[in-house]
Amino acid sequence: MPRLTTTVDYAERDATITINTYTTVLRRPRVPHELFATYWRDVHGPLCARIPGLGWYVQRHLDREQDAHLWPVVEGIGPFEDYELDGGVEIGFRSASDQVAFDEACPILFADEQNMFAATLAYALPHGSTTLVDRVAEPSPNGDDGLDRIEIHLGALNDDAAAFGRRITALARFLAAEAAVLKVRLHLPEPYDNAKPAPPAPNVDHAVPSERRLIAVLELAFGSPLDRRTFYASDAFGAATVGLGEHIAHASAFAVSGVYTYVRDGKLTLAGLRGSRPAQLIERIGAVNQVGADVRHLFLPGEVSGS
Repeated sequence: MPRLTTTVDYAERDATITINTYTTVLRRPRVPHELFATYWRDVHGPLCARIPGLGWYVQRHLDREQDAHLWPVVEGIGPFEDYELDGGVEIGFRSASDQVAFDEACPILFADEQNMFAATLAYALPHGSTTLVDRVAEPSPNGDDGLDRIEIHLGALNDDAAAFGRRITALARFLAAEAAVLKVRLHLPEPYDNAKPAPPAPNVDHAVPSERRLIAVLELAFGSPLDRRTFYASDAFGAATVGLGEHIAHASAFAVSGVYTYVRDGKLTLAGLRGSRPAQLIERIGAVNQVGADVRHLFLPGEVSGS
């Protein structure tokens, strides 16, 4: 069960990550979903977690079996066409030098992407993302925590990035001020440049259509789908979304089936050290001996950011 609080806001704990990327991922079409998810969580995840320089690494797995009420219809805004995803990845750094160290060591990671991904698109956030509110006590979830978590992907109406950013930020601030919304994290990346494909993983598609060149991503959490739909039906939400179509052309929502944290505050989580599923087993059975410093040293001498 999730550890919730309605009185404490933990948003400040994310402030140490000053630079990050948000990456959308699409699995290879002939890789079964369960095989894809297992490999991503327990093979690719621990590999990425060990790359030097990481301050934060989170996988967010998305459920293609979405219900139709994840985000309401807003006048003038339609969904992205042909936009299916299997996940989103946030990779964060505490400094530019940490990002350089990560980038220099990444070929070993990028070579693995072709095993499971058909397409990955890394949107750059050189000034970081923003957590506006977070009333979830657990800082490093590893699985489905019982919350109603969704992602909203929003596409700009035109190339006015500044106006688009202001409108999205205003929407995010409204959402963060509402008691029904337990978490709001905003990713407002730079426009994607197809001439500079990112990440440079071989045999994986890294190109976007024009409608997804300038986007924003909102991570939201509610206590339940009932809380979410009740909130969407409120007069306050209706007022806050008036005129969104003047800056936003597209909006697609995705249900989050699980959040998996591998690096937090520059340190490997248990999932990062052992893999997501082994970490769940260790926690479920209460294997205290598996989390001691001696066992940690056996699996990885030193710290994740060490050389």
